[in-house]
Amino acid sequence: MDKQIAVIEGDGIGPEVTRQSVKVLNAIAERFDHQFNYKYCLMGAVAIDRTGNPLPDVTIETCLSSDAILFGAIGHPKYDNDPDAKVRPEQVLLNLRKSLQLFANIRPVNTYASLNYLSPLRAKNIEGVDFVIFRELTGGIYFGKKEINESGTQAIDECIYTKEEIERIAHLAFQSAQKRKKKLTLVDKANVLETSRLWRRVVQQIANEYADVKVDFLFVDNAAMQIILNPRQFDVILTENMFGDILSDEASVITGSLGLLPSASIGNGSALFEPIHGSYPQAAGKDIANPLGSILSAALMLDHFDFHEEANLVREAVEWTLTNGFVTKDIDSLNFYFTSTIGELISDYISNKIPAGVNKENIELRKSTII
Repeated sequence: MDKQIAVIEGDGIGPEVTRQSVKVLNAIAERFDHQFNYKYCLMGAVAIDRTGNPLPDVTIETCLSSDAILFGAIGHPKYDNDPDAKVRPEQVLLNLRKSLQLFANIRPVNTYASLNYLSPLRAKNIEGVDFVIFRELTGGIYFGKKEINESGTQAIDECIYTKEEIERIAHLAFQSAQKRKKKLTLVDKANVLETSRLWRRVVQQIANEYADVKVDFLFVDNAAMQIILNPRQFDVILTENMFGDILSDEASVITGSLGLLPSASIGNGSALFEPIHGSYPQAAGKDIANPLGSILSAALMLDHFDFHEEANLVREAVEWTLTNGFVTKDIDSLNFYFTSTIGELISDYISNKIPAGVNKENIELRKSTII
């Protein structure tokens, strides 16, 4: 089956990790007789440097005409450290999501037994953690009216939500819960915020359509605490834009590395898949970044295409690398493997090229993984 994929490598380590995902997708295509056609686009600091525009029109057009978008990372210190910068790479990611009508960000949080020792939480508290966060993407304070007075002493960020915006992501979250452990937790601040009270009313109404799903409600401050105290209690977390941004980053540390977690942004247009880590410019070009978040994002893309067997094979290959100690520097600062080597190993696993006995010395030297 043919699929058109827009590839936005972006800034920092984005190109390096995204190339490993493409490598893995090519292995999947060969094994399962698919055809993935890639169209590369510019976005972010690299786009500013080359075109003067962080989000060129041709990038939006390519994304709109693609079946999905594979995205790397965005951001650069020369903009991060300048509070007066007129153009910021991160802002255009919000614009792209808006252009593509991507209203739901989905972030699965899973732990790996071989990495439990890296988590800041006790191993016994994170065994079997498996939940997913549904974060609303196009409303709330990030998209509300923003003002600052002439003297620069007072600023306003407006937070607005409509019933329709809440309904469309709530239905997706409930449908996901039906396929999982049938539990949904709405995270809000309904004791203080009017927008949160609207969220709670709408979700309570929609819950009547999903009688098989148990619904809980948590204030965001309590939710932040519970994710640390007992993350195993969660199945599907549903929340608004800013709360979801904060909680999903908090949840990411449970696994022991920010480089492990994927995400999907879906809605009415082409879906976008990206690792949750940033551009990490200090590691750019060194072949040391963890590509697993990007590769697992590619697995989410395969699920989106209804290629579930293919997606599960990618996850199996990732689990194999971790179990056998083939990890990047963020996981083991002494005995680590290169970004490109991890991509090769996973691709070889998918292609049935991994031998019974793997010569780790050759892999460390970045020679062929086919011994």
